[in-house]
Amino acid sequence: MTEERLIIPRKTNNKFFLMIAIGVVLVIAGIIFMASGGGADHGAGHGEVAGHEPASWLKRLLMSLWLNNVYFSGIAIIGVFFVAVQYVAYAGWSVLIKRIPEALGYFLPIGGAIMIILFLVGGHDIFHWTHEYLYDINDERYDPIIAGKAGYLNFWFFLIRMIIFFAVWILFFNWLRRNSVNEDLQGGTAYYHKSIRISAMFLVFFGVSSSMAAWDWVLSIDTHWYSTMFGWYVFASWFVAGLAAITLTVIILKQNGYLKMVNANHLHDLGKFVFAFSIFWTYIWFSQFMLIWYANIPEESLYFLARLDEHYKWVFFTNLIVNFAFPFLVLMTRDAKRQMIMLKIVTIAILLGHWLDFYLMMMPGTMRGDAGIGFIEIGSTLVFLGVFLLTFTKGLAKASLVPVNHPFLEESVHHHV
Repeated sequence: MTEERLIIPRKTNNKFFLMIAIGVVLVIAGIIFMASGGGADHGAGHGEVAGHEPASWLKRLLMSLWLNNVYFSGIAIIGVFFVAVQYVAYAGWSVLIKRIPEALGYFLPIGGAIMIILFLVGGHDIFHWTHEYLYDINDERYDPIIAGKAGYLNFWFFLIRMIIFFAVWILFFNWLRRNSVNEDLQGGTAYYHKSIRISAMFLVFFGVSSSMAAWDWVLSIDTHWYSTMFGWYVFASWFVAGLAAITLTVIILKQNGYLKMVNANHLHDLGKFVFAFSIFWTYIWFSQFMLIWYANIPEESLYFLARLDEHYKWVFFTNLIVNFAFPFLVLMTRDAKRQMIMLKIVTIAILLGHWLDFYLMMMPGTMRGDAGIGFIEIGSTLVFLGVFLLTFTKGLAKASLVPVNHPFLEESVHHHV
């Protein structure tokens, strides 16, 4: 089996740099607009709320950066997760496309560095629980609920967890990637069996760390609220977005003349994954929402009341339509899962939809009624997307797109469903 190398044209990289530049310009324009008294640059949202001061441009920028970093770091770790699952399941069908999820992991070091910096620089703006006066019983602002969580939610323990999660994720990513590349060079089955053992260890760690990361980076923004399903909910959103990213990349590469041996059967399986886990995400969403809604317990229902007010209602319902109704209806038939144009439309919609999902998870807890989707949000998303694509495509180009000595390569070539 011959190697298939990805060559990134200079004009493609230039497009990514242009995307980053446009993003920076939009962010600066949003900051100037807000700093000059132009309200909250509310875009598709709303600005000042009666009775409180509008949020500063710095807080809005920090939240936009945090949102995008959590979103893109999640897609990156899902790439590693997808590869690990294929190994422990002894899956053969996915061998021809495995280099794509592998390459997603190259963003993890960047995501980890940005997340640590953002927490150190803007922790007070992002997380209410970081304010020391909340734990001082002599202060009138003392909060007994937050103070009761101090054993887990404290600066150093939070930072240490964050560093450990990224360090171990990056370690496993590099370990799996190195074995995969060495397998290309040396052949045999030793690296394959070693990768299965590595994947099994990674999945155990990921099962714990992904839920804890969801509690830390997203749930703790709404410090008073909790949900026993939240780790699953964030994982489901990350996983669907990661599957959409993998599927969209396969389609784009195939449309540009690469992955010649990938056929409609592989697309069908990817389409089934996207279809199934969109329903899984909806199941988790509905279960969490329904249980809180019918219990009608004030300390729980406040979370959804904040997301159903005038500022976020459009996001709330758009989230359901784009992430459930649209993929469910479009990908229901066998033919739709085998057509590149249908999958391309759905995966782009899902990537946008799950960005909105994370927006809805985070913004009401910090920005209240000052959030919106304006220059700052769009600009910071373009910057992250440009950096992510530069890192991802560079990673893809480092090794053959076809893992030439994988023991299940022939099975993948002749895969049929």
